[in-house]
Parts: sequence; structure tokens; C-alpha cells
Amino acid sequence: MFRSRFSFLCVILTCLSAGAGAKASSKPSDADLAAITARGRLLAEYDAAAWHATDAVLATDPKEGSSNRYIGHKTEAGWVVDFGRLSAIGDKFLVVSEAVQTGGEYKVRSFDPAREDTGWNLAAAKGIETAMRDFHGADCPYNVAVLPADGGSLYVYFYPAQVKAGYYPLGADMRYRISADGTRVMEKRQMHKTILEYGPVSGSEKEAAGYHTHVLSDVPEDSDVFLVLTRQPRVPEIVVTQHFMYTIGIDGKITVQDRPLAK
Repeated sequence: MFRSRFSFLCVILTCLSAGAGAKASSKPSDADLAAITARGRLLAEYDAAAWHATDAVLATDPKEGSSNRYIGHKTEAGWVVDFGRLSAIGDKFLVVSEAVQTGGEYKVRSFDPAREDTGWNLAAAKGIETAMRDFHGADCPYNVAVLPADGGSLYVYFYPAQVKAGYYPLGADMRYRISADGTRVMEKRQMHKTILEYGPVSGSEKEAAGYHTHVLSDVPEDSDVFLVLTRQPRVPEIVVTQHFMYTIGIDGKITVQDRPLAK
């Protein structure tokens, strides 16, 4: 099963256009780059957990229509992904299936009646609904992820889903920071505009690294790290902004240098 958990339609734009949209900025600190790496790594883990947990739940033949949302969270033992829906008045998240990571597998428990949750699952589900009212993406299927942010707030990500084996989309993605109760957008960040699609290298050539320009800011995005960690075979990605050139290693670590001057 691919990383898409929705419909199979995607319009791919061929490249990110270079331009003067990035604002001048000082070189980011090691701490700034480490924070991007940490968020990108966690996003990749969330995506993998949702993917494998969805496969495990579907194998149990759940009742159609019982769930319209999945919410993941990381524990010391691994990932837990809950499947369910908001209650009619939005005061509870009703869990009908729970997939718990055990080693390399996900074990599924079902709940009838649904288990009522008023903690992380409720805040995350409401956060998704809040962000969805604002989000307008490209004409393609999207995945969604919710991660913890500073001060008890939440990050809600929308990013294009992989719908074809060996092809990895990047772009037209958004990150929201949502209040702790899931009801208010505190800030939003458009990470990329258009969509690049990375596919297999033709012939016998081996790709040493990917490459794209980034015009919306002077730093790489969480989803750039996500791309490197999910693309197979795993290769570094070079991200060129208005003032800097970044290399994202295959472990997600980011290094930076001044952008070379054009000859």
C-alpha cells in the first residue's frame, strides 16, 4: 500500500521556479537546523506509522464508515495510531480501532462501543478540522499528520501523498500551528508552492543527490527532510535558497554554506 490513504488523482507540476521571493536573512544556527531535522524526522516516522497501521487495521475488515480520521502519537515503546471520529458535538474522539507498534508489527484492538478520548486524540482531531477550514492545496490527494509543538500547541501538516511506487512528491504543502485545544490557528507556514515529483533515474545511472530551489524562505523545510528520509533509494537533497545552499544528508542532518556566486 502506498502512502496515500485517499483518492488516486494528482496533478504534478514539473519544477519549483527560481525567483526573488526569499527574504534576506542571516545564516541559520546549528540549533535552528537541528530543529528542522527533528521535525522532519518525526514527520517521516508519523507517516510510516500511519501507513503500516492503516494496513493492519484494514486487514481486520473494520465496519465501513466507523472511522474517518487516524491520529498517531509516539510513546517510549513505539507508535500508537488510533482510528475513529469526532462525536456529534465535537467533545470527544471516538476510537474504534487502535494499532500499537510491537517490534516491526502493528497489533490491532477494536472497540465496540467506541472508546471515548478527550486527550491528545481529541485535540489533534479538532486541530485537523480547524486547519482544513483554511487549507487549499493542489489538485491531488493529501496526507495529514499532527505533531506536538511548543507550549502544548500542535503542528498540523498537509503534504501530497505518494500514489505511485518509486515516485515521491514534494511541494504544495502547509504546516499550521494550532492552539492546544485544537480550535485556533496560531500561525501557518506554506512550505512550498508547486509540486516536484522525484522518480527513478533512467538507465544504469545512479543518482548522487536530489536538487531543488526554494523561494519562500531562506531555510529548508520540514518536508525537505521528510523527502530525504522516505525516498528510496535514499540520497541527499541539495536545497538552494536566495542566499544559501543546504545539503540534507541521508540521516536528515542539514549542513549549510553560502550560495555560490554565479559566474
